[in-house]
Amino acid sequence: MKKKLLFAIFCLFFLHFSSIAQTDTKKITLEDIWLKGTFRPGFIQEIRSMKDGEHYCILQENSIKKYAYKDGKLQSDILDASKIKLKDVAKFEIDDYQFNNTESKILISINTEPIYRHSSVSDFYIYDMKMASVTELSKGGKIRLAEFSPDGSLIAFLRDNNLFIKNLVDNTEKQITIDGKINNIIYGSTDWVYEEEFGFTKAFFWSADGKKLAYYRFDESKVKEYTMQMYGDLYPEQYNYKYPKAGEDNSVVSIHTYDVASGKIMKMDIGAETNQYIPRIKWTLDNNTLAILRMNRLQNKLEILLNNAIDGSSKLIYTENNKYYIDINDDLHFLSNNQFIMSSEKDGYNHIYLYDLNGKLIKQLTSGKWDIVEVKGVDEKNKTIYFQSSESGAINKDLCAVKFDGSKKQILSTQKGSNDADFSNNFKYYISTFSDGNTPSIYTINAANGKELVSLEKNEKLSETLKNYGFAKKEFSTLKTENGIELNYWIIKPLNFDANKKYPLLMYVYGGPGHNTVTNSYGYSDLSWFEMLAQKGYIVVSVDNRGTGFRGEEFKKCTYKELGKLETEDQIGAAKYFGTQSYIDKDRIGIFGWSYGGFMSTLCMTKGADYFKAGIAVAPVTNWRYYDNIYTERFMRTPQENASGYDDNSPINHVKKLKGKYLLVHGTGDDNVHVQNSMDLITALVNANKQFEMQFYPNKNHSIYGGYTRFHLYKRMTEFLLNNL
Repeated sequence: MKKKLLFAIFCLFFLHFSSIAQTDTKKITLEDIWLKGTFRPGFIQEIRSMKDGEHYCILQENSIKKYAYKDGKLQSDILDASKIKLKDVAKFEIDDYQFNNTESKILISINTEPIYRHSSVSDFYIYDMKMASVTELSKGGKIRLAEFSPDGSLIAFLRDNNLFIKNLVDNTEKQITIDGKINNIIYGSTDWVYEEEFGFTKAFFWSADGKKLAYYRFDESKVKEYTMQMYGDLYPEQYNYKYPKAGEDNSVVSIHTYDVASGKIMKMDIGAETNQYIPRIKWTLDNNTLAILRMNRLQNKLEILLNNAIDGSSKLIYTENNKYYIDINDDLHFLSNNQFIMSSEKDGYNHIYLYDLNGKLIKQLTSGKWDIVEVKGVDEKNKTIYFQSSESGAINKDLCAVKFDGSKKQILSTQKGSNDADFSNNFKYYISTFSDGNTPSIYTINAANGKELVSLEKNEKLSETLKNYGFAKKEFSTLKTENGIELNYWIIKPLNFDANKKYPLLMYVYGGPGHNTVTNSYGYSDLSWFEMLAQKGYIVVSVDNRGTGFRGEEFKKCTYKELGKLETEDQIGAAKYFGTQSYIDKDRIGIFGWSYGGFMSTLCMTKGADYFKAGIAVAPVTNWRYYDNIYTERFMRTPQENASGYDDNSPINHVKKLKGKYLLVHGTGDDNVHVQNSMDLITALVNANKQFEMQFYPNKNHSIYGGYTRFHLYKRMTEFLLNNL
């Protein structure tokens, strides 16, 4: 009896203190997330390995600081930018930097202004370390993409769509091309669609000896313009740029080399066909041989050409065909023994292959029912390739290594989650970045064999903050839909979750080809918002539908020619699954997505109207005919070839099915997914006599940010969910 009494008293004390603990948990607010940066992790930025491979630099508090890999200790302050005072510069704040080959000069960009997703203009300065002096690279306004030549004597850059070279020996500047013109001809950079879909904007490349410069030329003259109105003045400004939509004309691309000594320009032979893509060019280790990747318009045939930089002639060494499409990456590396490595999905999973320069396969270096994520480095001295893989599951990224002969493949990372690496020049060390769904990024210095040497940043303060604010654990699991498809998902439940209660559910979706939201990595802003919703009594989940990545080619590419069909089936299937769980209120399921996710949330609110009570679509594609051709045709072919694929799953064609509460959000300055998508959806909704809510942000791009914009947006979305879910 006495024992029972003591146990009862203990239980009362436990419940009392548990209640106090829950009461003491701080409330997550939108101000914390978007204005105060309460949950922003510490990070290490702009890491640069020094030439000796024993030291590295980082950008820290507007200073370039030099550290030792072996112990992580500070060696010196190379440059304290706060001490630089220039007559015409209000504040000298470093955005980016690069060393010349002798590490005696630093090329610094300041006052950077974005153009599109990857492109920007900046003011560039050269810092002479010996003289401790700063000089402007070029007069005449902001420039782009400045880069040292390999020997450090020259700097190439762009101004007004033309290429220039600055000679640092005699301080002269030479204009290489002359007919560059906005919305017409581009040299040394890419047009909008190459930048967005092939993921690069610097389109010039020095040969290893610095004697030649290879560069792209884009002729945009036949590409149709898109016009955006930019508000704020008495008469809105018209912003025009070239944007090729699905089925429309592209830029005509040509590749050229410039000989520094002679000034001679040579056009490379890339074939007579102009309705094609050149997604990458790369110098081999021969200073006169340029590799050019050529791809057909449908993006299901990839070829590698070796071009003679002196006379432009070409030799075809590699051809790959695919029944769906081929993704472009940066895994191509040329080796000194006339061989090269690359990755391919040719066996159904993305793996690494070794070829000779005649295109003959030497060996497949990795294999298995898992995908290579990315090649992180190639150490020729030790004949080792370092790469990320999904070997431990699609939600994880493991750091691995394999020898040139395919032997000794090993996983270097020891923790399940997201593992990344930035290697030293000599591949003796790497700076590791690790996080998982509940652990903010941890930075360490590791030896090449994976052994941790030094802890740099553990984000312990943030971890403690997350505890104080009662962040619930993100849990990972799988579900099976009614048609037997197994899907990965994560779920966040309220901290005081009670399995006997029923909770409203918010599903977060992206769902686009090869893109995963169910990743065992730490998020920041969206995660904090989801945690805030959990505090308010919501359960939040995200499900990776068919079409997402790292589960093999067939899983990723099964949505080919019918974007939205299978993905929507899976999200509806997931809603049905969660609706059967005892702790979910099946009549209070909502969905939220941005971009492709907005496309998906809109389809779910229409085609899946019986299962979703409320939905938010931010910057959605509503008709793939409106989106750019490289992305859309990769997965859908052209509208002329596949009209039904474009139309059958266009949200615009399903608006009559809408039942629940729907919030549509878009930035009017979205250069990526044009506001036209939302405007025409509104027309269709009105014609179908469907009520909805909308929020537009003047002049804001696809990311909808700047000033109080994100705070305003998330407040709007939070209130919408609280009122309607």
